[in-house]
Amino acid sequence: MSSTQLAHLSSQDILDSLNDGVYVTDCDRRIVFWNKAAERIVGWRAAEIVGRSCGDNLLCHIDKDGHELCGEVYCPLHRAMVTDRGSAVPIIVFAQHKDGRRIPLQVSVAPIRDKSGEVIGGVETFRDLSSLIKDLKRAKSIQEQSLRMPQESDPRITFISHYIPYDVVGGDYFSIERLDEDCYVFLLADVMGHGIAAALYTMYLHSLWEESRSLLASPATFFTEVNRKLCALGSEGDTFATGVFGVVDIGRQLVHLCNAAGPPLVVVRGNSTLESLSVPGFPLGLMAGMDYVEETLSLAPGDSLLCFSDGAIEVRDAQRRELGVDGLLALLKETGYPDTAIKMAELERRLLLYSNAIRLDDDLTFLGIHLVA
Repeated sequence: MSSTQLAHLSSQDILDSLNDGVYVTDCDRRIVFWNKAAERIVGWRAAEIVGRSCGDNLLCHIDKDGHELCGEVYCPLHRAMVTDRGSAVPIIVFAQHKDGRRIPLQVSVAPIRDKSGEVIGGVETFRDLSSLIKDLKRAKSIQEQSLRMPQESDPRITFISHYIPYDVVGGDYFSIERLDEDCYVFLLADVMGHGIAAALYTMYLHSLWEESRSLLASPATFFTEVNRKLCALGSEGDTFATGVFGVVDIGRQLVHLCNAAGPPLVVVRGNSTLESLSVPGFPLGLMAGMDYVEETLSLAPGDSLLCFSDGAIEVRDAQRRELGVDGLLALLKETGYPDTAIKMAELERRLLLYSNAIRLDDDLTFLGIHLVA
């Protein structure tokens, strides 16, 4: 075909030549274009789907966490149009093929603007991820086995954990274990970045937890050793982690804390008062020879300690205003916390609605510790 012939190709011809599925909707999410690859990947012909709304449960998209995407809150394409932002990185979703089976897809979305810059629709491209998803799910299973919670119950103390990785696997790591009759030790770490590379780094953190068990009773000593080994892993600053490490002494009603540039902690007193607690510290793996200091917090029966990764507070709205700790506390109160347990699904929804993003931009982890009154 000559360049003259190519110049006369229609956009339909070009888009139908792609290996990736492409579909276009208007701002009401009514599908106006569906290419040949889209037909091949999910089984629906253009004649069956053009003119229908992508909210009509034809594709029945869900994300890796099971959220239904055919509504408005979690739909990446809808978020692209209302935020006027395209996806910075591909998103993994699971579509329903015409024959009923689930297909993992790698999706990218973007708003479509007219010549004046007004958003008039959205475009989604997608490809079949079936060849990779088995390995990702296997990696997720391995990572989940490294996340530790106490095996036996203790009537004096309760723990909660909520972990929502950005991808199938993520860069947050936590562990809670019993040290002796009265003491429990916990760690929440957040590796720079997310995805497979960050997940591998969390597995190394887990190995350091196992190797350094003799130091678990001393938060500052433990962090000093972990920092030394992380710095030795590669060039200083190539990859680092923030986090908080603590020993809960139920008998003495104390928590011995050491921070590595992690977010502030939230202390919930028995009268439901929420206090923000900032503990200074330096990231792990950023610079060798750092000294870590230990601080002590009183925690009486009826009190709680809430730790979280920075994905909970580094959420920005359309004006680039960060949610911050105060904003997170306000959202927690709106969902009923601390009078009720954290309603994680509702909190996640409110964080996304606050943001000016297609989806939450980071891994999200909460650890809660409560001394029973």
